[in-house]
Amino acid sequence: MIVKSLELDFFRNYVHLEAVFDPRVNLIYGDNAQGKTNLLEAVAYLSTARSHRARYDREMIMLGVDGAFVKGEVRSRARDFTLEARLNRGARRQLWSNGVRLKTAGELSGILNTVLFCPEDLYLIREGGAARRRFLDSAICQLRPRYEQALSEYNRLYDHKVRILRDWQENLSLLSTLDDFNLRMAQTGALIVHYRAHFIRRLQESAPAIHRDFSGGKEELSLRYETVSTVTDPLAGAKTILPQLLEHQQAHRQAELDSRQCLSGPHKDDLAVEIDGNPAKTYGSQGQTRTAALSLKLAQREIFFQETGEWPVLLLDDVLSELDHRRQAFVLNRIQGGQVFISCCEEEKLEGLENGKSFYIQGGRLM
Repeated sequence: MIVKSLELDFFRNYVHLEAVFDPRVNLIYGDNAQGKTNLLEAVAYLSTARSHRARYDREMIMLGVDGAFVKGEVRSRARDFTLEARLNRGARRQLWSNGVRLKTAGELSGILNTVLFCPEDLYLIREGGAARRRFLDSAICQLRPRYEQALSEYNRLYDHKVRILRDWQENLSLLSTLDDFNLRMAQTGALIVHYRAHFIRRLQESAPAIHRDFSGGKEELSLRYETVSTVTDPLAGAKTILPQLLEHQQAHRQAELDSRQCLSGPHKDDLAVEIDGNPAKTYGSQGQTRTAALSLKLAQREIFFQETGEWPVLLLDDVLSELDHRRQAFVLNRIQGGQVFISCCEEEKLEGLENGKSFYIQGGRLM
């Protein structure tokens, strides 16, 4: 998969940008806070219509402007695609593929796959479960449009249920809607659990081998899916998982009413990571947790290749400067093949890279 060109209008700090990229390596360099991450964010947005650092689309629109525009010319599956996104402060975003308006972000699935690795991901293992859920969601949304639809619906239902639980004591009539929301959350939640379990199984097949190479065979990485306790087999079909989620909801119903919090559902899932049988989050050194995080990201890239037969576009956002030379070399050796975008502060940091283009960014402009 190749991003041939990118056009931006009023996206973050870019008033306007037009850039044509190399199909191999693209080095994006410049001082801090000039727009390097914004450019990579725009590329990633075209793959999922989601941002890794903004909850709402309006956060990506330049201040004082009503809307932003992102357009990418993409080569994928031996075809050319023109992907466009219009972001609006007062209305829903609009997405197009080859001039056809898309109804949901899930329809982007499989057109442009990206793997983004940013400095925050080095702490993926150390952080709470929300960070690892974002990692899973971002990956699965690009492979399974049905998952993206279920996740969006679940998040919408979750927000409604939170409001019901927060306000029910002041408005008792709200409780009459709670069972309906629980059922619909369990239905979409069953799909989420099913897809997460199958993706984690793929990670279990790829990530330990990468980590083993990384550590010179000295350490063993293991992964485990932690979901709702009543779910006996997360790999089972959604019809099997549904009654088990409903059982968990019922058991926690009074506790939810008392605490005014949503305590039951896959929004509390986690990906447990262990090194040599010990929880990496608790016992792993900084070097070990960084190696584990790198292994997860590189495994994601390999899964995408296995799934589609094409390497996803790899976005390395100022991450190499955070790694020691050994880890830098390991990552660069693992990314042979496919298109890569690498941002850094000084061009000379990556002198060893050949066969590509360099782009100097200053103040939201391509110099």
